[in-house]
Formats: sequence, structure tokens, C-alpha cells
Amino acid sequence: MNFLRGVMGGQSAGPQHTEAETIQKLCDRVASSTLLDDRRNAVRALKSLSKKYRLEVGIQAMEHLIHVLQTDRSDSEIIGYALDTLYNIISNDEEEEVEENSTRQSEDLGSQFTEIFIKQQENVTLLLSLLEEFDFHVRWPGVKLLTSLLKQLGPQVQQIILVSPMGVSRLMDLLADSREVIRNDGVLLLQALTRSNGAIQKIVAFENAFERLLDIITEEGNSDGGIVVEDCLILLQNLLKNNNSNQNFFKEGSYIQRMKPWFEVGDENSGWSAQKVTNLHLMLQLVRVLVSPNNPPGATSSCQKAMFQCGLLQQLCTILMATGVPADILTETINTVSEVIRGCQVNQDYFASVNAPSNPPRPAIVVLLMSMVNERQPFVLRCAVLYCFQCFLYKNQKGQGEIVSTLLPSTIDATGNTVSAGQLLCGGLFSTDSLSNWCAAVALAHALQENATQKEQLLRVQLATSIGNPPVSLLQQCTNILSQGDKINRRGSKIQTRVGLLMLLCTWLSNCPIAVTHFLHNSANVPFLTGQIAENLGEEEQLVQGLCALLLGISIYFNDNSLETYMKEKLKQLIEKRIGKENFIEKLGFISKHELYSRASQKPQPNFPSPEYMIFDHEFTKLVKELEGVITKAIYKSSEEDKKEEEVKKTLEQHDSIVTHYKNMIREQDLQLEELKQQISTLKCQNEQLQTAVTQQVSQIQQHKDQYNLLKVQLGKDSQHQGPYSDGAQMNGVQPEEISRLREEIEELKSNRELLQSQLAEKDSLIENLKSSQPSPSTNEQSSATAGDSEQIAELKQELATLKSQLNTQSVEITKLQAEKQELLQKTEAFAKSAPVPGESETVIATKTTDVEGRLSALLQETKELKNEIKALSEERTAIKEQLDSSNSTIAILQNEKNKLEVDITDSKKEQDDLLVLLADQDQKIFSLKNKLKELGHPVEEEDELESGDQDDEDDEDEDDGKEQGHI
Repeated sequence: MNFLRGVMGGQSAGPQHTEAETIQKLCDRVASSTLLDDRRNAVRALKSLSKKYRLEVGIQAMEHLIHVLQTDRSDSEIIGYALDTLYNIISNDEEEEVEENSTRQSEDLGSQFTEIFIKQQENVTLLLSLLEEFDFHVRWPGVKLLTSLLKQLGPQVQQIILVSPMGVSRLMDLLADSREVIRNDGVLLLQALTRSNGAIQKIVAFENAFERLLDIITEEGNSDGGIVVEDCLILLQNLLKNNNSNQNFFKEGSYIQRMKPWFEVGDENSGWSAQKVTNLHLMLQLVRVLVSPNNPPGATSSCQKAMFQCGLLQQLCTILMATGVPADILTETINTVSEVIRGCQVNQDYFASVNAPSNPPRPAIVVLLMSMVNERQPFVLRCAVLYCFQCFLYKNQKGQGEIVSTLLPSTIDATGNTVSAGQLLCGGLFSTDSLSNWCAAVALAHALQENATQKEQLLRVQLATSIGNPPVSLLQQCTNILSQGDKINRRGSKIQTRVGLLMLLCTWLSNCPIAVTHFLHNSANVPFLTGQIAENLGEEEQLVQGLCALLLGISIYFNDNSLETYMKEKLKQLIEKRIGKENFIEKLGFISKHELYSRASQKPQPNFPSPEYMIFDHEFTKLVKELEGVITKAIYKSSEEDKKEEEVKKTLEQHDSIVTHYKNMIREQDLQLEELKQQISTLKCQNEQLQTAVTQQVSQIQQHKDQYNLLKVQLGKDSQHQGPYSDGAQMNGVQPEEISRLREEIEELKSNRELLQSQLAEKDSLIENLKSSQPSPSTNEQSSATAGDSEQIAELKQELATLKSQLNTQSVEITKLQAEKQELLQKTEAFAKSAPVPGESETVIATKTTDVEGRLSALLQETKELKNEIKALSEERTAIKEQLDSSNSTIAILQNEKNKLEVDITDSKKEQDDLLVLLADQDQKIFSLKNKLKELGHPVEEEDELESGDQDDEDDEDEDDGKEQGHI
């Protein structure tokens, strides 16, 4: 308040005394009038004065206006006047015609009044509640007032709305208002609300904002819509930019598919209005937000795939190849396509297949490269094409090979009817435009990025420089142009061409000893580099000196000593004599200290304000960061240290080969063990099935035994009741002997059955022992032994099946015997009934005796039949005994095989112990060698030391495998 009074007193053109009194009287009327009409008229008068006398009305009336909002909510008219007055006090929109100093003063007034208003958080909450009113005269000024508050002190107001219950949800209802002016101002309000606040962005997104905004854009005509479409697109950018959660929600909600109609611009030249250009530009930027290289790789990849599947990429390529597209839209479309295909193999393959609508059709890549090397094209367009080419080759070895193949002699079109990408790059590399030289060199370097195969293939490229002269290699031609320096007049920067060629050569030679050998084979290259580094040149040439030092360092670090003239040690001696090690390292440091180096290292996109800033490539900055340290160490190393390091490397390679061999052995043994475990599980299942079958047979045999015992008891009782008749039979000399024989033979059958049952139980126990003692072999011999065991077990299984069938046959025969015995019992009972009774007549007795004799003869016949059957059973019993004997011999053979397997297992364990001892010795050697490396100053990572020290105590094969992989 003191500040406001000071501003009021300092105004040179302040209000007249009567106006100040009028404002005071109006404030008194608002505060003291009991009639609503009086208060309403006073507030209306304050509203009319608030624009011209903003400061005075704000100082005197703000408190009364807030009180009106609290107490007079039932009257929408007075609420609307109060909100409009507060808006005029806080907003800076009406100060456009005032002088600059007054404008700054008014902005300070707006922020000060906003601070006073939000000091009581209840005021913002009250304003949010007023937005629920549907009355136009309340809702619309409320939206404008809250928007102005957010513009003045956004973070503070955002925090109050965030903690207010249902605060964001109330504001989201504005998008559903049927009155367009409120809906459109609601979009502007949400723009200010969501700016730089991730928490509110998430809440707004989950309140179905994407659906509503996309519906509005569709209703307004997509890219042909007006300013409302622009506002919706800006709000969508606020919600999605740098907000991974909302980006994932946008993709999962299938909203990417709804973006495709935005880019259906058509081929007809219907004209491109300024608003349409703005809308389409924002739409392209929104696509780039979803596939930005700064996003997490997984999120970017999923969005790229979705854009290809829904046809969005195809639609963008159509715009790319269309005619009549404005230059800024074409440039932004190229940048958008670049990031949609960057690092996504499917999208890169599709882009390689796109052809321009020309006669004959040309690949889109060739058409774009023609624009890149054409110096008449706009600079921003050339930068966009370069970025597109870099994104096409990013992590795309297939595309890199296709580009390099267009330079090889076997693939060049001899007729000259078509121009290939490689020919365009070579043409740009050797043109008189320095920017074309730089772009072509960087593009060709990206075709070699992290691809040793293509670096070697590019060495085969031969160029015909002039008629009559022999062709020279591309590598030699690059060094020739580099050595010429400023002798050739070029348009553009003086050092841009040389910087581009040096970046290309550094990328080409890094991690490629063959290319280093080719480079050193030209005796003029090393003297040129040392001469450039040793000279004391101006600041502009320091960057070229640093890149020459980097190229010479690469030639030392990746030198395989195949050329005796330029071995590592000789090159280092040359540097020490002609340049000096300290001076060399200082010149090498010029690269990373350059002001444009850090700018290029921030973003992959080559975004430069003008061509002279186009010095460094993003991927090249990564290479410099990687090589600067190792080259410095390589320069200071002595020849003895190099030899020791090579010896250590050889020892490590030998150790790695030994470890790899043992790893392969262990993997094979693990596979064999896995197969044997599967076989054992199969045998277990089979054995369980056999055991259940044997158990069923045993239960059936027990039932037959019980039935037989019951019959035996019944026959005993019958023989006791038939005492007199047995005497009569004995007199005949037949019946007692036959019955006793039957009983003896039945007893023998019983004992034989019990013997068979015991033998079966012994056989089952032997099989179970074999199963439990099954070894886990680890060699080919053990696997073959186990195969033999499985065959023998299969034979046992067949024998068990045979025994089972024989037992079934016996059970059937026993059933027959039981039936026959039952008939004998019936006949015996009938005979007993017909026995003689004392006192009967002799005639009756004789008749009965004749009947008994007839029945006895029948019984004798049946007894003979039983004897034949018992004889057959005895023969079957003999066959079963023979089978059991053969199975016992088989079991003995299996036992011997088991003993052999146990011996083999013991031997294999001894071999594994020997292997572990050998590995421990190798690890100890590695540990000592690494200590020597540390003493010599070579960096050794701590994780490697820990792993090599811990491996002596590790017995688990899987952990040994993981740690040995760390050494590799």
C-alpha cells in the first residue's frame, strides 16, 4: 500500500480533486448503502472510472469490491460489475497506447494489485466458486479476472488453485460451455494455468482435456480453423511438453491417430492463409513434442511406431513431396519427419522407399540432398535436410550401407541418367561453397558412425579428378583439399571447409586401424598435420589446429604398427621433437574449449542462427569427449609401458579364450543335465503308473486268496458232514484221494502265487532303488550310459506288462475253479440229503446207492478235468519263474551299470575341481597383472578388481559365468 500511495503521489497527471472525492464517495456508498440498487449503481460507477483512474480505484475500492462478491452473490448484475472493475484494476491489457515508462509502471501496478488480491487465499477460492454460476455476466468476467491473475503471478495462483478442492475440475467445465466466447477464454485460462506446472498438467489431462481439445479442433476445421485452433494447440503443447506421464496417456488413449486429419492439406492450390500456416506449424511442433530425442527412448519409440501404423508418417511424407508448400512449413515438416524416423528401423525403411512425384521418380532422400548441396536454397531448409539425413542414418546400419554402396564402383550408374546420394555428397564435398562442403562432410561422417564395415568399404572409393590423370581414393582427395587450405576461393567461412573435412577424417579413422594405415601411407599427411599444429596462428586457426591434433592422436591411438615408418613410438617422438607434448595437449584442448562446442553438444538438431556458426556436429562432440582423454594418455606413455600393456592385453585375450572354452563346456554339460533330468522325470511318471498297476494286481490277488480260503473252509465242513458217505466212497477207492490231491494242488497254487507276489515286490523295490540312485552325468559317456539304462527299464516295463497279463489269466482260471468247486459243494449237499436213514428198506437203500455211485462217477470226471487245468497252471508257473530269473539277471546288469556311472560321476567331479583350480590360478594372474597396470598408471575400473578378487571364493557356475563376462 505504501508503494501504491507513492506511485499515486508521483503521478504528474493525477486525477482532479473532484474525481478523487467522487471515488471516495462511491466507495462509501458501496460500504454503507442498505439498498441493493444503490450499491449496484455505485459499483457501476466505479467500473466506469477504473480504466482511467486505475490506481485510485484499486487502492480505495478493492476491499469493498471483494466484500460485494462475498455478500451480494444473489444479484448477478452487481457481481458482474465488481468482477469487471477488479479486472480493469489488475489487467495490463488497456495500457498499449501509454508511453514505455508508464507501461512498466502499469505492469508493476498489476502485479502489486494481484499480490494484494491473492494475499487472502479465500479470494481465489471465492472466484473459483463464482465460475460455477452459469450466468454469462458472472462467468465471463470471472474467467477474464482469473486469467489476468495467472498472467501476473502465475506460480502463486497455480499453487492456490492446486490446493483448492475441485479447483481444476471447475475450470475444466469451461471447455464444455455452449457459449463460444466463454469456451475460448476458458482455453486461454487453461493455457496460463498449465504453464510450467507438471502437477496441474497431469490433473487437466486426466480430466479428459485431450478429448475435449481435439473435438474443438475438429469442429473448427483442423488446420483451416481460426485462432481458436491455435489456442487449443498451444494448450496441448503445455500439457505434453516435458511431461512423460501425459505423453504416455496421450499415446495410450489413441489420440495420435486423431492427429492424422490435421495434415490432409490436399494437392489443390487453395491458398495458405497466415492462420493456416500458424496452425500447421503448431501441429508439426506438437508431433515433435511426442518424438523428441529428449524424451525417454521407450516412450519415443512407441510413439514413432504408432505414427507409422496410423499413417501419420505417410501423410507427413506426402506434404514433404508436395508442391506449393510454404518454405517455413516445408522446413518444419522436414524436421518433424526427421524425429519421427530417428532411431526407428521400421520408419527409416519406409522413408527410404518414399519417392518424389517426378518423371522418372526419384527417392526422397536424393531430392532432399539436392536441396542441401544447393547454395541457392534457404539456410534453414539446408539445415533441416541435413538433420533429416542424420536421423535417417542414426542407428541404421542398413541405411548406412545403402548410402556408401552408391559410391562404390560396382553400383555407380554408368549411363549417368540418375544421380545417387553418394554422388551428391561427393559433389557437395568438393564444391566451392564452404557450407555445402561442411554439410556433405558431416552427412558422410554419419554414414560411417559406429560402423567399421562401411569405414573399410569407403576406402575402395576412387575419384577421377581430371581427364588423363589416374583416379585417387576419396581419402586421399580429402587430405589433398585439406592441405590446399585457403588456396581455393570459396564462398562462406574460411575455416568451415577444413573443419568439415577434419571431422569426417576423424570419424573415419577412429576405431578403424585399416583406415589409419591408408592415411599414414601417404607420406605428406603427417608432415602437414605436424606443421599445422606447430604454427602459431590466430584465434580463428586454433580450432583447425586442435582438430589436426585430434586427427594425429587418432592416428597414434588406433595405429596397429603395420607401417614401420609411422609406428606409434616414432610418431610420439616426432610430436615431442617438432611440437612438444604439452603444446600438443594444449592444442588438442582448443576443441572442447570453443564456444560453439558446448552449443552443438546440447541438441542433435543442427540449429544455427547463421552459416558462420555452423562449425561442430552433435555426434562429433561425443567422439571428442570419448577420445580426448585416451589420446592424452597415449601421448604420455613410454614404449616400455606400451609393450607391457600389449603383453597384458595378450594375456587377457588368452585368459578370455580359456574362459570362453570352459564356459562352452559348462553350457554343454548344463544342456546334457537338463536332458537327463527330463528323462528321469519321464521315467518317474512311468514307474508311478507301473506301481499303481501292480498295486491293483496285488489287491485282486488278495481278494482271490480270501475267496479261496472261504471255499476251503466250506469244503472242510462238507467233508465232516459227509462222513458216512466218504466211507462209502472210500470203499469205492476213488473219492478221498482225488479230493486230497485237489487240496494239495490248490495249496501249491497258493504258495506259488505268494512267491510270485514277493518276487514282484522285490523287483519293484529294485526299480525304486535304481530310480533314487539315478546319477546326474555331465559327459557324453554318462549320457550314453543313461540311454542304456532307459532301454533296460523299458525292457523291465515290458516284462511287467507280460506278468500282468499272466496274472489276469490266472485270475480267470481261479474264477473257473471257484465255480467248479461251488458245483461240487452243491452236488455234495445233494448227496448228503440222499444218504440212508436207519430203518429204511433195503430196496430204497440200494436205489440211493446206485444214484450215489452215478454221481461219484460224474465227480471223478470233473476231478480229472480239474487235474488237467492244474497241470496247465503249473506249466504257466514254470514259465513265470523263468521270466523272473531273466529279470533278476537284468537287474544285476543294471546294478553293475549303476556302479560304473557312480565311478564316472566321481571322475567328472574331480575334473570340475581341477577346472575350478585352473580358473582360480587364472584369476590370480589377472589380479596381479591388473596391479601391475595400476602401478604403471593405466586406469583399472574398481568393479573389475572386485570381480576378479571375488571369483576365488565363488563356487557357483552361473555366478562365475556372469563375472567372467564382466572381464571380457
